[in-house]
Amino acid sequence: MTSDKKLARIAGFCYLIVIATGMFSEVFVRQALKVSNDALATAHNIQTNEMLFRWGFVADLINFVIGIPTVLIIYHFFKKANRIILQIAMVFVIIQTAIIAVNLLNQITPLLLLGNDTYLNSFQPNQLATLSLLSLNIQAQGYGIGLVFFGFYCILIGYVIFKTNAIPKIIGILYATAGFSYLLNSFTMFLSKGFANPLFFYFAIPIFVGELSLCLWLLFRGIDTTKLDY
Repeated sequence: MTSDKKLARIAGFCYLIVIATGMFSEVFVRQALKVSNDALATAHNIQTNEMLFRWGFVADLINFVIGIPTVLIIYHFFKKANRIILQIAMVFVIIQTAIIAVNLLNQITPLLLLGNDTYLNSFQPNQLATLSLLSLNIQAQGYGIGLVFFGFYCILIGYVIFKTNAIPKIIGILYATAGFSYLLNSFTMFLSKGFANPLFFYFAIPIFVGELSLCLWLLFRGIDTTKLDY
């Protein structure tokens, strides 16, 4: 029981890092530096805050590395309740991680385009700025695609939590709600003209609440492994 509680706390701590690095890179880096439809302003922000931009990239890398033990520990515990659903959930989160990790190449591309390498002299500054903003826009779409798969992961994990008594059912509901919010957020962006997403803030609230609730429960209360059977 003690080892299980420590393992749950490790998962909760790792999840807390995932949430913190994800918020930092999305809110305080990408959204803070990117100016919609203004390539020159975006390029200026990146060049002026180059180290912040680099830290945002590193934060995303840490996010994915730390996320691996988080989902594996959750799988370790809840596979006792429903192995098939947990295996499907793991496939979804693996696809999500692969898509977004590879998509990070688009996020770091502006640093290459806006650098001082001599081979870039054949481009005008406004052309390099335009290509940089295009790269960030592609990154945003790739991120949205990856979060579709993560949304399904959250729904499945939330369902399994709800069906057991190892964690309060309300947390399962909140986590599944976060998953549905991820889906709605991505598809709203995909279906909106210009890929605008005016509802992002409204989707972000249940996402944050759902993920943080599971994170904190794992960190401070753990999982009652004696109640993992349906």
